[in-house]
Amino acid sequence: MTKPRIALVIGIICISIFPILVKLKLSPAIVSAFYRMAIAAAVLVPFTFLSGKFKIPSVKLLFLTMLCGAIFALDVAVWNISIQESTATQATLLTNLSPVWVGIGAFFFLKNKPTRNFWIGTVIAIFGMITLVGFHFFVNLDFNLAFVFAILSGVFYAIYMLVSKFVLYDVEVLPFITLSTLTSAVFLGILSYFMNEPFTGFGEMGWISLIIQGLVCQLAAWLLLGYATKHMRATRVSVSLLGQAVLTTIFAWMFINEEVTLQMIVGGIILLFGIRVTFYSKKIPIIGKEGETAKIISND
Repeated sequence: MTKPRIALVIGIICISIFPILVKLKLSPAIVSAFYRMAIAAAVLVPFTFLSGKFKIPSVKLLFLTMLCGAIFALDVAVWNISIQESTATQATLLTNLSPVWVGIGAFFFLKNKPTRNFWIGTVIAIFGMITLVGFHFFVNLDFNLAFVFAILSGVFYAIYMLVSKFVLYDVEVLPFITLSTLTSAVFLGILSYFMNEPFTGFGEMGWISLIIQGLVCQLAAWLLLGYATKHMRATRVSVSLLGQAVLTTIFAWMFINEEVTLQMIVGGIILLFGIRVTFYSKKIPIIGKEGETAKIISND
């Protein structure tokens, strides 16, 4: 196994424990997101400066890196709220719809349009989402805050992935992660202040949870994933990240006794399968002209 692949696997494990820690509700959602970024930044900033690796080639890339930090901050904030208001499993599965939002954005704004496989996978993934959450929610349009924020988290993460991939063509992983993490911390700190969320008063387990979130779920995880993203195809990284939803579901069941129903399992499998189809490189045949061609070939 190559170094980028090893980094990807370890990174996925690191981020898979994050929803479990948030679900424990040992600290408020947005403040939890702030400390995750602030603790990681407290390690990254001095290390990057002392090593002389804090180099951003241009003002444009500086702005885009900081924009990535702000977008990622919004992603984590709404995801934390979704996790605490629903289940770690549902919130994680729904936020993993981000590849679908990437493709839809590409259809409207980019020259390279999504392939037929993308649209087939999107239909499957959306059906999986409906199965996961429950058909009655969609029939009655009864969408709660947790559902909306989980979907919104996926949208923010999709934007983050698109912009960060562009920036990482010209910026090294370490300075990118450092500046974007610092920007996220500042952004979330201001947001927490205006939301009147307390910055202190947590128990011992609360502080331990925040330190793990900062050092493991943010610092270690995103350095590893950033390294993997730079050295592997974006599609392969995105598909591999689907493993986070599976691991989070297992961890939630094992460690916090979260109920995982048959409906959630079926819906989750359909959803993840649909997202996998969106990245499938070979054209999927459909009934019609291609089917007739295949029949003629087989008869010959």
